Amino acid sequence: MAVKRSGLGKGLDSLIPDKAVNKSATTGKKEEKSEKNVNESGEQLVPINQVEPNREQPRKEFDEDALLELADSIKQYGILQPLIVQKRKDYYEIIAGERRWRAAKKAGLKEVPVIIREYTDQQVVEISLIENIQRENLNPIEEAMAFKKLLEEFNLKQDEVAERVSKSRTAVTNSMRLLKLSEKVQQMIVDEMITTGHARALLALDDEEQQYILANKIFDEKLSVRETEKLVKALKNPKKEDTTKEVEDKNSFIYADIEDKMKSVIGTKVNIHQKKSGKGKIEIEYYSQDELERIFELIMSAKEQNS
Repeated sequence: MAVKRSGLGKGLDSLIPDKAVNKSATTGKKEEKSEKNVNESGEQLVPINQVEPNREQPRKEFDEDALLELADSIKQYGILQPLIVQKRKDYYEIIAGERRWRAAKKAGLKEVPVIIREYTDQQVVEISLIENIQRENLNPIEEAMAFKKLLEEFNLKQDEVAERVSKSRTAVTNSMRLLKLSEKVQQMIVDEMITTGHARALLALDDEEQQYILANKIFDEKLSVRETEKLVKALKNPKKEDTTKEVEDKNSFIYADIEDKMKSVIGTKVNIHQKKSGKGKIEIEYYSQDELERIFELIMSAKEQNS
């Protein structure tokens, strides 16, 4: 069962006052408004071609199918919630409601209901961000870039940003960490090819090309976050090649060859027992007293020849 989300942080209510503020009133200029176009709440109809989106709004991606569905709804019922705008020199800039405006254009509306407000640049960013987060419209990268904008351009602290959007400071920090990934990996997050869980695991890799290669592996092989974390850990801490067995195998071959050569010289079975330290012992088997004396004489004669 879907649960209606409550307002975030201070919420839009604190940033959008109940009473409309007409920008022209502060400049002493009066706009001509008919009673037909302006109601008590300050809502009025303006030509849709005089309304433009805010270029600095966090959301950049819009689902085309969802817009068409909203456009069909608008054709039947109209726009139920007015756009929040502010007056610029020769147009109205959208502060909240760009999705409704886009759908209204698709629906063929000539006018849209708006409420005119005045805001600082910081308030514009905050309102756009809060509205989109409340409606879960932002993808993780758009959200991270909006947080970064509030921090860098308006000198807010992370806890202040967190308070405004009703998120924990850790959530804001983790969100912005995604911007440390390569642009190609960030686009894969936008395209929903990998999740933010996968992305956070990739942050452990410093090499951007390695990030992208692994991101594609995640997508192609449908790796889980846990599998990704293990893979990243293996890449970060490669195990030293275990050459012990290879050395032992090589030594076994050498010792077997020596055993065969000694057997051919002595004429009886010879075993070489090796140890890891490099030490060992040689066993020469004999099966009678005569054979023992023969082996002894053979060794002694070899010694005399070498002396």
